[in-house]
Amino acid sequence: MSEMKPSRRVAVLGGIRIPFCRAYTHYGDIGNLALLTAALKFLVERYHLEGKRLGDCAAGATIVDPREWNLAREAVLGSGLAPETPAFDLARACGTSAETCITIANKVALGQIDAGVGAGVDSISATPLLWSHAITRRFTNMSRARSLGAKMGPWIGIRPRELKPEPPRVTERQTGLNMGESCELMAKHWQIPRAEQDAFALASHQNAHAAWQSGFFADLVVPFHGADHDNNVRPDATLVKLATLKPAFDRTPQGTLTAGNSTPFTDGAAAVLLGSESWAQEQGLEPWAYLVDAQVAAVDFFDKKEGLLMAPTYAVARLLQRNGLTLQDFDYYEIHEAFAAQVLCTLKAWESESFCREKLGLSRALGSIDRSKINVKGGSVALGHPFGATGARIIATLAKLLADKGRGRGLVSICTGGGMGVTLILER
Repeated sequence: MSEMKPSRRVAVLGGIRIPFCRAYTHYGDIGNLALLTAALKFLVERYHLEGKRLGDCAAGATIVDPREWNLAREAVLGSGLAPETPAFDLARACGTSAETCITIANKVALGQIDAGVGAGVDSISATPLLWSHAITRRFTNMSRARSLGAKMGPWIGIRPRELKPEPPRVTERQTGLNMGESCELMAKHWQIPRAEQDAFALASHQNAHAAWQSGFFADLVVPFHGADHDNNVRPDATLVKLATLKPAFDRTPQGTLTAGNSTPFTDGAAAVLLGSESWAQEQGLEPWAYLVDAQVAAVDFFDKKEGLLMAPTYAVARLLQRNGLTLQDFDYYEIHEAFAAQVLCTLKAWESESFCREKLGLSRALGSIDRSKINVKGGSVALGHPFGATGARIIATLAKLLADKGRGRGLVSICTGGGMGVTLILER
């Protein structure tokens, strides 16, 4: 057996996404394959990859149309890359495209490939409806029948309720709760008031609007299908307006999560180009940043009743320990805003001596973060959250921030459905 080769530095060479749009607006008539293909095609055009064979492409979605069973490969075939570029599907809920980038980076680091793409997509607008098992069985039996009479047989005795479609539900099987309901429990546990959530959401909109006005997104976002910007950003948002919104999940007076401080259902796609330093030099590409390390974690949110979206607190702690860093050793923090409350719960947990000792096994609290360094170009509350695409958006945004700064270090923290978290470090 040959000895393992030393790992190579992995460069984030660029990223592209289409505008993130609220569900049932600009992309209401197209699905995952078209959105993902568009993002990959724009990436190919931007970095002059037409006809080139890359080592691999990983992409995925959270809500999958069964007719698009080979999503990543089909998107690559329509992207302009050489048909010899392989591709595969991967999913880790809201951390999907962060995980695709990590997977491609690992392959580059090991020398298995020189370059590849990590990407993700989700279209709420094109979510397929499911039929009942009873109807499915009737269709199956009909298709297997030989004669006309036999084909009619399965439909004898059909009941109207069997014809009712079953829309997919984004709920946790173990608890029956959706993410918003789960996050309400977290907000109550950590005593995160409504006013603090609204203030955090307002900052997300203000930062996103300022980023668009300054031209920061000009080389990250490509207009597509009539959209030229993220259409959930609210330049006119105010604390007064946010305060008028009714609770969306706990509809009692104790509810604190609203449509204003939560992410909206969103359609979109994003892609990131990663490669070795030598490949980048051959292509004439300047690395934006380097993907240094990554860590995933999961929590028991059903038996032990831990917060569904608290896994990043564990992942970050392990990531920091392995790299000899403190929570304060970063210039930028990109923390996915599934809900404003979720970010605030995470920050409060890292500041808690008891949580860090009892849950994370640390000798003391990780401490507080300079909030002016968090999601400085806006977060998911403002920009939107196509589940499978958010990780790639965040990685490309952070890499560009570091490239613009010329040096520095950034931390990515993403919570996901299923009680998982995906975290990583970028440096330049």
